[in-house]
Amino acid sequence: MSGFHPLSTSAGSRRDALLSLGAGVGTLALAQILNADTTALAPRPAHHRPRARNIIHIYLNGGPSQVDTWDPKPLLDRHGGRPIPIGNLTTERETGVALASPFRFQQYGDSGLWASTVFEKTASRHADRLCVIRSMHSNTPNHEQSMRLMNCGDERLSRPSYGSWLTYGLGTENQNLPGFVTLCPGLPVADFSNWRSSFLPGVYQGTYLDTRKKEVESLVANIRNKTLPRDAQRQQLDLLAKLNRRHRETRKEDALLEARIASFELAFRMQLEATDALDLSHGPKSIHKLYGTDKLHGRQMLMARRLVERGVRVVQCYHGDVQPWDSHEGLADAHAKLGREADGPIAALLTDLAQRGLLDETLVV
Repeated sequence: MSGFHPLSTSAGSRRDALLSLGAGVGTLALAQILNADTTALAPRPAHHRPRARNIIHIYLNGGPSQVDTWDPKPLLDRHGGRPIPIGNLTTERETGVALASPFRFQQYGDSGLWASTVFEKTASRHADRLCVIRSMHSNTPNHEQSMRLMNCGDERLSRPSYGSWLTYGLGTENQNLPGFVTLCPGLPVADFSNWRSSFLPGVYQGTYLDTRKKEVESLVANIRNKTLPRDAQRQQLDLLAKLNRRHRETRKEDALLEARIASFELAFRMQLEATDALDLSHGPKSIHKLYGTDKLHGRQMLMARRLVERGVRVVQCYHGDVQPWDSHEGLADAHAKLGREADGPIAALLTDLAQRGLLDETLVV
């Protein structure tokens, strides 16, 4: 709570006067945070009426092979088992013979969307709701840099994640939940840098939940205070806020302190709302059957729906720990197994969102 700060000085100067003025303005903003009348996450009006209000981003850790899922290559089938006609390609490793996909492709829906049996349920039920982009490419072959490029638009550690930008620009519609939540059973490659806020205030960083843990008390540490009733917690938090305000007056520039204060307030408000959103032990049996909540990815997809339903702006769902889809060997067996894990819950999420009228305002990527 106390300690030396490089801006502390007994000598007065024009710079100190400007800093003091800035600190006074900052204190007004801090008071708003402490009183919870307005917060950094409050919803902000857009300059035009948006089609989407929320995002659910589903990422299959490691990256599935596009030519074995959504992007059929007839020439691979034609030349399967034979050397590629144009010769050895300039790649990281020496090129072998052409490998035809081990999965059957067919067209689905009125749009005639091509998809393989890896995502048969999603394609057969939702082909005409999907937009498949096959032209996207990158010059970055490595996983860590590619993850940062996908999430932050930059291979380096200098830019905020898109979820942080969106909550910074648009706020969130539920002040009792984070605006940006990441669900992952373990951690992806590049771990926490995928949802960092970088130079934006810390309140916009993604809130990470390790979905290997089923119980809410394990999923969100200390979500329930076992020693104090809610009114006593409120008094304790108010006292802490006063001490932090006094501390803030002596720290003329400390964005981390403001983020910490905001996180205390949010954690207090989350006790009821997060428990309701993340506790999957109740609810209709038909929903649990639809998602397959006896399996991890089914639980993640249901959590994602419940979070956007409650106003969370951005939800990321990572399938698998580290990068299971990076199938350098045994691709046929690995992709078939992983597809069985991911396909049904993804199809269930789209079905459920559509039935609830949420798909019209939720962008699922």
